[in-house]
Amino acid sequence: MHRDVDSARVRVQTADFDLSTEVAALRAGDGGVGAVAAFVGTVRERDPAAAADPEVSLLELEHYPGMTERAIESMIDEAHARFAIHAARVVHRVGPLRPQEQIVLVAVTSAHRGTAFQACEFLMDYLKTQAPFWKKEHTPEGARWVDARVADDAAAARWGLPAANADATAPGAPA
Repeated sequence: MHRDVDSARVRVQTADFDLSTEVAALRAGDGGVGAVAAFVGTVRERDPAAAADPEVSLLELEHYPGMTERAIESMIDEAHARFAIHAARVVHRVGPLRPQEQIVLVAVTSAHRGTAFQACEFLMDYLKTQAPFWKKEHTPEGARWVDARVADDAAAARWGLPAANADATAPGAPA
């Protein structure tokens, strides 16, 4: 069932979001919803993938307006094709963000929890590898662009998604 009654399936914004408001709007008026799965990503104070693990004071996110939203809309369409979900919503923030601030929300409704969890995880893996976002971390050592991770490509591959964003020869990549 492809509902998505609220046309705001995808929002890219600088403002923060409220989880309960977003979930309430997503499931409003749908008596067939038996499960809601949601993921909220936040800014970490440290990057565990970085060798020196410096403190992150600011994370900047950039995107291509229009193109990014269309890419995420396609991801949601793909989730509808793969899973029996009722609705899905992605809210992704851009601009400067401080540690502990919310970055992203992925929420999915379905009749059953397993389907909602799977679709939510699928959308997050897709978002991490396919959405056109760029991240720059600011640390005491200076600013640096965040590289794609081999683990994110592997997560996408388990869904059959093409992902070759990470440099498998980079330091810290699995052998």
